[in-house]
Amino acid sequence: MSARHDRPDLADRRVRVQGQPVDSYPLLPPEAERGSVRRITEVGEEVLHRPCREVTEFGTPALSALIDDMFVTMHVADGAGLAANQVGIDLRLFVYDCPDDDGIRHVGHIVNPVLDALDPAGRRLIDEGEGCLSVPGAVMAVPRTDRAVVRGFDKDGNPLVIEGTGYFARCLQHETDHLLGHVYLDRLAKRDRKDALRQMADRREQVFARRAGKAAVLGR
Repeated sequence: MSARHDRPDLADRRVRVQGQPVDSYPLLPPEAERGSVRRITEVGEEVLHRPCREVTEFGTPALSALIDDMFVTMHVADGAGLAANQVGIDLRLFVYDCPDDDGIRHVGHIVNPVLDALDPAGRRLIDEGEGCLSVPGAVMAVPRTDRAVVRGFDKDGNPLVIEGTGYFARCLQHETDHLLGHVYLDRLAKRDRKDALRQMADRREQVFARRAGKAAVLGR
């Protein structure tokens, strides 16, 4: 998912890493310092439109390296979340570096995530602008619940429960959708989907130039 354009400097926020509060955290996560930038897949590519495979091997160098690469790729693309199939890997895994609406920055990864079904009486649907790194340049209003709970594992196989509200809840839902083979365009009416694809056609090259510029600054 793309980052909000109106967010303040993440360095000034309270931070939760893997769901736990920390005293301080760098603007560029350690994973991104280690990773290599990968190509981001685009809507229409087959890997984005089918369910991803469960991760069955934890604690491997390959899984750690994938997470590192996903973090730096997300950072270069100004993202708030990135699923593995967005870098061409059909595994149930996503990373995130996303603010909520209460001034808290959430950073982490989750493997084999499953969204909890929430009681309809205790949730609200919010229509808010949403973008996707695989639909570069397009932003459309998408209804999402204002709270989300995701259960899964960290890269070493330890159980995780991540709860989000506001924009972070939107991010958790958006990225879990990716792992089920859905992009946010699938939630739009036909006319709105066409509008999003027009936006992408108009802005795609500008987005790619921005990404290339950020990668160059990082020496990637």
